[in-house]
Amino acid sequence: MKAQCQCGLLSVDAAGPSLAVAMCHCTACQRRTGHPYGVLAYYPAAALTIAGEATRYVRTADSGAEFETFFCPCCGSTVYARAGKHPELIGVAWARSRTRPARRRSGRCGRRRSTTGSPRPTRSRTSHVE
Repeated sequence: MKAQCQCGLLSVDAAGPSLAVAMCHCTACQRRTGHPYGVLAYYPAAALTIAGEATRYVRTADSGAEFETFFCPCCGSTVYARAGKHPELIGVAWARSRTRPARRRSGRCGRRRSTTGSPRPTRSRTSHVE
């Protein structure tokens, strides 16, 4: 899988299949992506080749762990992320890839979505990545 930002200055090449694909619809991921949900394909850090300069942004997940996103300082596109609970894995932004990895399992980034007046789901279909 190869992913890159809009301007092409920051890119990630992944060797082999992803270990997990996480789809999250929390408010933080919505803000990060500008979409109803964010999708990250997680790979061992050693399986990735990152080219270009990235700017790092860190936030605290509901679990209390850090969640880091890395984006292009020129165009602002998020290209990859790292969950503090699993620092050996890097999540590559699915939407930035030219080729899509096979989906193995899904999870959340670790942050709950803020809802007003909506009941919480009684059943979860995710296995937490963070």
